[in-house]
Amino acid sequence: MSRVLVVEDEAHLAQGLRFNLQAEGHAVEVAADGETALDRLLERKERFDVVVLDVMLPGKSGFDVAALLREKKNYVPILMLTARGRPEDVLQGFASGADDYLPKPFELAILMARLESLLRRSGWMNNAGIADNGTKDAGRAGRGTTGTARVGERDSGSDTFSFGGKSIDFAELELRSLGNTIHLTVMEAEFLRYLVRSQGRVVSRKAILEDVWGLHEDTDTRAIDNFVVRLRRYIEEDPSRPKHLQTVRGVGYRFVAEPE
Repeated sequence: MSRVLVVEDEAHLAQGLRFNLQAEGHAVEVAADGETALDRLLERKERFDVVVLDVMLPGKSGFDVAALLREKKNYVPILMLTARGRPEDVLQGFASGADDYLPKPFELAILMARLESLLRRSGWMNNAGIADNGTKDAGRAGRGTTGTARVGERDSGSDTFSFGGKSIDFAELELRSLGNTIHLTVMEAEFLRYLVRSQGRVVSRKAILEDVWGLHEDTDTRAIDNFVVRLRRYIEEDPSRPKHLQTVRGVGYRFVAEPE
């Protein structure tokens, strides 16, 4: 049975979600504000398989809650709910660490499909032995890079990609670099996967918005730039002088696996 934490201050919506999720066989807990959710997840270290997180909360917003969870290396999957469906808000949700984003009002069937997708991810993480702090358990800590695809090649078994002494494991949502493991959100992994598939080619900000985030409206593409800044901290030795994730002024970005 999966454990779901619903963080929603509108009591009727929270109870409606609880009723429907329980009817689908999930164990559901409700928190009415961000502070309570953070206390349960970070202080009391309660284990949940997924968090349904509203943005417009009293006190700390859903954006704040997601960002604090990721800052504290808690990588529980987050489905963010909000009445603010502007593209800028969607991007802010992903930038704060959410794994999926659903504007209100929403159809229950859509929410359940999104939730099940994130629960599958949670199952993958548990099977891979990823602990609450985002690291491997002792049984897997010594695993090397055997089976990792070479640059420009994909190992269909492990779904990894190597470049510049680094390795991205898309299945386990991890970036390994210089002996360190960085746990990626779903959207960070999808953005990196998109860049890898497009390596060597310039991709526009508009194409990124449409192909990665599914946004087809005009929006402030600076949100994309801010997302790129974070990815550069992960993959560049000197983020201020990027070699892998290069800016093409006035157009977009280009990923280079092995820069000269």
